[in-house]
Amino acid sequence: MIISSLGQGLLWAPLVIGVFITFRILDIPDLTTEGSFPFGAAMTISLMINGQSAFIATLMGFVAGCLGGFVTGVLDTKLHIPSLLAGILTMTGLYSVNMHVMGKSNVPLLTQKVLTDYLPAWATTTQTIVLGIIITGIVILALYLMFKTRLGLSLMATGNNKNMSAANGINTDGMIIFGYTISNGLIALSGSLIAQSNGYADIGMGIGTIVIGLASVLVGEIFLRGRNILVRLSAMVVGAILYRFLLTVAMGLGFPPDDLKILSAIILVIVICVPILRNKLKTRKQLKIYLSQLTEGEQDEQVRSIKRPKFTKGVLSGDRE
Repeated sequence: MIISSLGQGLLWAPLVIGVFITFRILDIPDLTTEGSFPFGAAMTISLMINGQSAFIATLMGFVAGCLGGFVTGVLDTKLHIPSLLAGILTMTGLYSVNMHVMGKSNVPLLTQKVLTDYLPAWATTTQTIVLGIIITGIVILALYLMFKTRLGLSLMATGNNKNMSAANGINTDGMIIFGYTISNGLIALSGSLIAQSNGYADIGMGIGTIVIGLASVLVGEIFLRGRNILVRLSAMVVGAILYRFLLTVAMGLGFPPDDLKILSAIILVIVICVPILRNKLKTRKQLKIYLSQLTEGEQDEQVRSIKRPKFTKGVLSGDRE
């Protein structure tokens, strides 16, 4: 159970990192996720069926997701459509695009070699874990190096304060478009990997992926905290693995696969509420400590005022009898 969750979590990790870029770095709720995820899968599987290698097909799946994110970024920044609506528009449009790419709602792989077939003849689970480690490692390393450059710093500055970044000469519209592009490229990459792992691409495989991504982001931030970008990216991988583990446990307890979507929503609600309740308890505890210290201070002041010697008016004025 743990081993299978580890392998699947690593394949979902690029999606979680992509959601992290828009949701945490840019502070944008991007619903393009549910369109770009199956877009990457559709592009990859269709190219593989038409004779392309798994490497080229996977790369083109990533590029396809980047194009979807680019469209959302243009709608948001250049046409000034609200980010939430821009994501919905692109997601809706990509449904038809995916149907044209695949030609039908479900396209299976037959004898085509997937990425894991290029690895040594290990067990399927081991191959999945190794492939996930390689892909996730490359993604984290590339993003870590990027966030150390002026481009990455400008992207984070735009997410922190768009107006101040623009005042300092940063092309904020360009940074937002770039963030959308990279984010959805990684999401489509995850869709490509999942499609190869499952052996098919389906038009409905993107439903609920935004919930999966958000839940994994929040789970990762609960279990692994830090301000360093490398720690934050690693937390996304941890979140993806833990989230898949929770779903695996739920299925092991007898929940049918049709209930996985509602379980995903429940997990998201829980991980949203836990930090809120924790902060409330922490604030209440700090307030209680403050009030107790304030009460003790007042009591000490009263004791000191009782012990303080009292002088008569004659003594203070210098009159003595």
